[in-house]
Amino acid sequence: MLWRERRQLELLLYRLETQLLHVRAGNWHWLKFTAADVEKVLENLRFDTLARNIESSALAIEWRLSANATLPMIASVAPSGIWPELLHEHHHGLVRLLKQVESTAAANVEALRMGPQGAGVQGLGLVQPGDSMAPGVPEAVAHAGTVDDVTLLAESANIERALAVTRDCSLPLLAEFLGLA
Repeated sequence: MLWRERRQLELLLYRLETQLLHVRAGNWHWLKFTAADVEKVLENLRFDTLARNIESSALAIEWRLSANATLPMIASVAPSGIWPELLHEHHHGLVRLLKQVESTAAANVEALRMGPQGAGVQGLGLVQPGDSMAPGVPEAVAHAGTVDDVTLLAESANIERALAVTRDCSLPLLAEFLGLA
């Protein structure tokens, strides 16, 4: 279960980094997909975290700890052999990944809050025919001197959804299990 949880964290980090690259590149039209990707990974990760909580509680009780023992506590009473080293390595890997996820999620929130103007787009409504479009302005947005209000509303909704999903990347159960909470 610990390997599975680590893989989900790695996938979440990848999805967040992908979203951040698109935001910084001004590819606002991809936010609906990147937000859905992050949301799906979070759903899977939360399920895996609950399953791991059940298994780690049973193991903790078997090793004479309280059911809500942290991973470092479990590692400290593990039978000699490979278990202590393996559990300590998982702890180190999970902590590292969790910190990377938190940092990347914070960078995403900051970039998303800045919106298209913060990404270098000077104005969405004044692109003239023959002008090279400003970075981050989707082709559907740039009309001959006008902006499609529906497109702007959709872009704004995509940004808000991506913000909401990204802000939801906190993983308190995992942080607690790792002894960080």
